[in-house]
Amino acid sequence: MAAIQDRDYLRLCAELASVLSISQASARRRVDQQAAQGGARDVESRKAVATSLLEAARTQQGQRSACKNLDTLLEADPKDEHFMLED
Repeated sequence: MAAIQDRDYLRLCAELASVLSISQASARRRVDQQAAQGGARDVESRKAVATSLLEAARTQQGQRSACKNLDTLLEADPKDEHFMLED
């Protein structure tokens, strides 16, 4: 299937990719999969799906700050706390 070239759709997918920190291809794939589950086939309904995913991602992003997200990523697992890499 050929990629959709609608400018608004691509912009929404790019914004979604930026908010989720993923590639644009992954964001388009996510939108396409969600649209396929809902039975959406035309561009307008895919735009609506992309808009709803973008709003959901922004609300989720607003609930967690980037600082707290980084802190959770940098925490060591309990089993790896005392691991030391030697040169």
